Amino acid sequence: MPLIPEEPQIHESAQGPRATPASGRTAPTPRPVPGPRPAAPSRPGRPGPVRPTPPVQRTQRDVAAKPGPSAPAVPAAPASASAAPQIQLIPASAEGALDAAEEAVDLLLDSGRAPGEVLVITTGEQHPWAAHELSFGEAAYWAQHDAGDDVFYADAAALERAAVRPVVVVAVNGGSDAGAATALPLARLRAGTLLIVCGDPQRINAALGAGV
Repeated sequence: MPLIPEEPQIHESAQGPRATPASGRTAPTPRPVPGPRPAAPSRPGRPGPVRPTPPVQRTQRDVAAKPGPSAPAVPAAPASASAAPQIQLIPASAEGALDAAEEAVDLLLDSGRAPGEVLVITTGEQHPWAAHELSFGEAAYWAQHDAGDDVFYADAAALERAAVRPVVVVAVNGGSDAGAATALPLARLRAGTLLIVCGDPQRINAALGAGV
């Protein structure tokens, strides 16, 4: 009896569920990926607080373009000429003018003036110190003047050679009126801060001008 080949048998696969879903069941819908939440609308009637607008930062250019009100300009002090020295008059006769000048020098030194700040001028007879120092020669005499370490005594005729010192004391102890009229203005130019004149007030006023 001939053999009938057997029909191939189809076996169910054991690999996973079938692709076709069962009847009455739908495939699950894929969930959307959550994104950023939209801003919640403000409730009607109760708006949220309004943020103030940040101030605009001024740049350096804006500051330079709009300068603030400047302070009122202070007027500069006028350049004054060299201050004239204070003038002090000590009434004395021609014979007592040198003694009055010596007393004025002592008061100056007692008040704290340095000896090198004082120059004494005589219009008549020379001061004994000047006569003594000149006996050693003019070079040694003027060397002491240039050193500026002590009170210096000079004749009115040598005023042009004398340097400026803070205090000048003039003893109008003689000499002509013309000589005094020439010496006193020069002595005022040599005085830095103070000019002391010892002598006849009328003669001094005539030389320096009224109101001295």
